[in-house]
Amino acid sequence: MRPFPFRPARAARVPLRRKIAALAAATACLVAAAVGVLVHVWTAHDVRDRAQMRAFNAVYSAMDTHRRTGTLPDGAELDPEELPGVLRHPADGDRHTAYDGRVDNNVGPSVWAAQRVGGPGSPVLAVRVNMSPELYELRRLDMSMTVASLVALAAAVPLAAYGAGLLGRRLRRVSETAGRISAGDLDARTGPVQGRDEVSDIAATVDLMADSLGRRLRSERRFTADVAHELRTPVGGLLAAVDLLPPGGTEDLVRARVRDLRGLVEDLLEISRLDAGAEHAVRAHVPLGAVVREAVARTGYDARVTVAGPAGDAEPAAAAEAAAVAAVPEGAEGCATVETDPRRLERVVANLVVNAHRHGAAPVEVAVAGRTVVVRDHGPGFPPDLLRDGPRRFHTGAAERGAGHGLGLTIALGQARVLGAELHLDNAPDGGAVATLRLPL
Repeated sequence: MRPFPFRPARAARVPLRRKIAALAAATACLVAAAVGVLVHVWTAHDVRDRAQMRAFNAVYSAMDTHRRTGTLPDGAELDPEELPGVLRHPADGDRHTAYDGRVDNNVGPSVWAAQRVGGPGSPVLAVRVNMSPELYELRRLDMSMTVASLVALAAAVPLAAYGAGLLGRRLRRVSETAGRISAGDLDARTGPVQGRDEVSDIAATVDLMADSLGRRLRSERRFTADVAHELRTPVGGLLAAVDLLPPGGTEDLVRARVRDLRGLVEDLLEISRLDAGAEHAVRAHVPLGAVVREAVARTGYDARVTVAGPAGDAEPAAAAEAAAVAAVPEGAEGCATVETDPRRLERVVANLVVNAHRHGAAPVEVAVAGRTVVVRDHGPGFPPDLLRDGPRRFHTGAAERGAGHGLGLTIALGQARVLGAELHLDNAPDGGAVATLRLPL
């Protein structure tokens, strides 16, 4: 059965620390890759430019030596076979360069520079500049940058995780405070939070929200209590005045309405005491089955009560409904003895039975097994908004669920909390509302 109040299942949560660490790692990798690519491209372009300049100057020097001495210096050749085709027919007197990507053993890639030694048809003087040493240094630079990037990444991720952990702890503190406020602890506050950032703003806002919410709820509780107390005296006078009416249909009708009004006032007073935390359980060891039968009998409604034998304390709450099949007949003393407040337990069971008759349909079944009490009817069941948000005061759900002031389930839930018990609301698969009360150990 679904627990009350219903909370939707949460997806698997990824810690904020991991998200920030992953973001830092991705950012570091992106920056390292971008810087590495830029440095590689710029260095490769610089290596090629310097090789072209060296080849250009080498051709100029070789041409000057050839004209003065008629010899060629080392590295200079006339019409070499490896000369690229674009340099075999240079313009007269002009020096030209070309990139040669061929690699022969340890020679290459290279940059060639060429110039004709004379007029048209004269040989071409060419010089070849080997770029392999510079490219080897470029590969070493790439390797060094890769190692440096990995080292920086290894240092950045733990630091990011540590910083994210600090942020996560601050946010967790705010979240825990908000959860306590949502659970009803209106005195919960986050308090001072280190830092002057968005987290401290959120913490201050949550505290301000709690203060405002607490003031409003306390004002509503005081109003409810004051109204109930003020109505108690005139309602008592009405009951006394009804006794003076002559017997008849009018007297019965007025008496019934006054009794309903008195019940409403008493419920409002009870809710105000529950809201104020003024209710405290007076515990005693009592037989659970006998207390439940007594509570059902006092409601005046017809309900089938079945009591199973003592069950283990670890028995799940859902087993109580199945236990009704093999229940002990009424009057048997095989049920568990529990330590609880019998008056409040009777109040909870009675409200559940009355709610089942008013808003459900017969037959109403009450099953007791171990420390669990299940009240089931065969009506339209609880509306979806009640299962989602819990019972609301003066709200009875769908129109087909009957009349009433909508305080019965609210009181039952409040008294169950005083007892330390769990109250679950759900709908049976084959129709009807199911309320399961599980007493604490």
